Amino acid sequence: MNNQQEQIKILCVDDERNVLRALERIFLDDEYEIVLANSGDEGLKVMEESGPFQVVVSDYRMPVMNGVEFLRAVYARWPETVRIVLSGYADASAIVAAINEGHIYRFIPKPWNDEELRVTINNCLERYFLQKKNRELLDELGIANMALEEKVLLRTEELELRNRALEFSQNILGNLPVGVVGIDTNNMIAYCNSVATTILKTACSDIFGGDVNSCCDASLGVFVEQVRRDKNVAAEIVLAGTPHKIIGRSMMFNDGDSVVLVFPED
Repeated sequence: MNNQQEQIKILCVDDERNVLRALERIFLDDEYEIVLANSGDEGLKVMEESGPFQVVVSDYRMPVMNGVEFLRAVYARWPETVRIVLSGYADASAIVAAINEGHIYRFIPKPWNDEELRVTINNCLERYFLQKKNRELLDELGIANMALEEKVLLRTEELELRNRALEFSQNILGNLPVGVVGIDTNNMIAYCNSVATTILKTACSDIFGGDVNSCCDASLGVFVEQVRRDKNVAAEIVLAGTPHKIIGRSMMFNDGDSVVLVFPED
């Protein structure tokens, strides 16, 4: 029940000394710290100075501040403390009417049964530690969510930066005064800037997504295979009857052997 070895403290409040002694005797065999107070004001002072308390047991009929008023004040300042009110049967209807004011967990009539009161206190402690564990889990979840949100924000910023860098790179490649063609490991034309598009449109029936071996002049496919074999090749090839200087370089991309072709300015 108390996994954290938290000292269990129970506050008993009653203006009758013999009632307080009777409550204290019930828990003599338990490792609880039983603290007694003679009035609501004294009970609040004790909680302020000696808290926290897991459970508070208060009589209903007390001068100046009755039990419901006292427990209402306890709830306002220490809402995690479980609250019990004791009273005679004559006060039962008044207690039931006011029970929500103090957010009282249990009403126990006088005279009480010692064993039933012990069981009730044990239930209160189970409730206290369960709620405490739930609060801790919610706090941990909140911290984890904050950390996740920060990671998502950082990742989003990183992706936005990469997208801007990619867009900038594509704009640079697109506006270069030389032709640039990217061919993936399956011989598909994956990239072609504007200058290269002008060159290849007369030599290839399908540029973007086309296969250099089936959609373009055979000389281009032969040159690509030479680049894959020799890694770095400069030559002059004829495309659609027009000679072009061309430089090819093999490169690894996504674990595949891709090829970059550059058509320098004439």
